Amino acid sequence: QVLLVESGGGLVQAGGSLRLSCAASGRSFSRDIMAWFRQLPGKERELVAQIGGSGATTYYSDFAKGRFTNSRDNIKSSVYLQMNSLKPVDAAVYYCAAGGPASRHAYVLDYWGEGTPVAVSN
Repeated sequence: QVLLVESGGGLVQAGGSLRLSCAASGRSFSRDIMAWFRQLPGKERELVAQIGGSGATTYYSDFAKGRFTNSRDNIKSSVYLQMNSLKPVDAAVYYCAAGGPASRHAYVLDYWGEGTPVAVSN
């Protein structure tokens, strides 16, 4: 059984930082693109960042550029999202996903975690 388990979400003040982690099990994703999406209530999931299998290639949505850093450790079967300078508009449930091509569209990815909530106070 493939599992992606996110952790690290929580409440932070505006301007603060959080580091999200996603641990994968059940199969190797070391050659797969892995991605972070986020979702606000009533809205579609939007791509935050994605990272290639080796970790050398990354992509960030415009709102994440310069503030968020996506990394991975294939030995630990984990990916990470370091989020700095958080804003109230960043508040959402953040999901880890894998098992598909590089895309902004959530539907192309086969495996999803349950999500970890991030709240940002003023």
